[in-house]
Amino acid sequence: MPQEKTVIPTQAVTTQTNETITAPIQNVASEQITGMSSANDLSFMNLFMQADFVVQGVMLLLIVASIACWTIIFQKFALISSSRKKMASFLNLFWEGRGGKTMEEFYYEMKDKNENPMSRIFVAGMFECYEKKGKRRPMKRAERALMNASMRELNFIEKNIPFLATVGSAGPFLGLFGTVWGIMNAFQNIAVTQNTSLAVVAPGIAEALFATAIGLFAAIPAVIFYNKFNGEISKVSHDIDDFIDELVIYIDREFE
Repeated sequence: MPQEKTVIPTQAVTTQTNETITAPIQNVASEQITGMSSANDLSFMNLFMQADFVVQGVMLLLIVASIACWTIIFQKFALISSSRKKMASFLNLFWEGRGGKTMEEFYYEMKDKNENPMSRIFVAGMFECYEKKGKRRPMKRAERALMNASMRELNFIEKNIPFLATVGSAGPFLGLFGTVWGIMNAFQNIAVTQNTSLAVVAPGIAEALFATAIGLFAAIPAVIFYNKFNGEISKVSHDIDDFIDELVIYIDREFE
């Protein structure tokens, strides 16, 4: 009795085979697309989160330094602006006759107020003349007191400003260090994956360059305002020196 042969249609076999091959390819493709979309998310937060821990440390250090710089900038703006206005008001009052008061009356009035660098310097010098009348050579002591008081005032105004210079000079190099480290990691990933496509290389390079961008963001304002504050402090120092010279001449004439 002849055996019956089962015949499988060729079209059905071909269709089944194509579906079997196509399914894994589609899964792999979808996974690659998903991975590439997350890897190619070049937002600042994602660049930071995906960076190497060394690069993250550099970024955090630069961000903290930038915040500290802006805090100093706003504080010094307020301090220098207020000090210069008060000093100008004091000098106008002093050179226009002190409101009709004698030098001694003016001293005791300023001793109670003592609200700006120039008045504090004035009080420190005249203290040696009016509070220590029994002592000899008041002019020498007053001159020394004036110089010491001026140094204290300038040191107070200049406090923390050198930090701006430090950030301005070191910030770009810290950012460059983070960039070099990040690029090294990017090349290592290329060597491991054996893939040089832009989709693989771009995120690592972007993370590295982001460190340099943060370094420049911290350094540029620091350098600009460091130079500006130095110029303002030089003007303050010049005004103080002129005032001390005139006051020393007066003390020399009145008490020696």
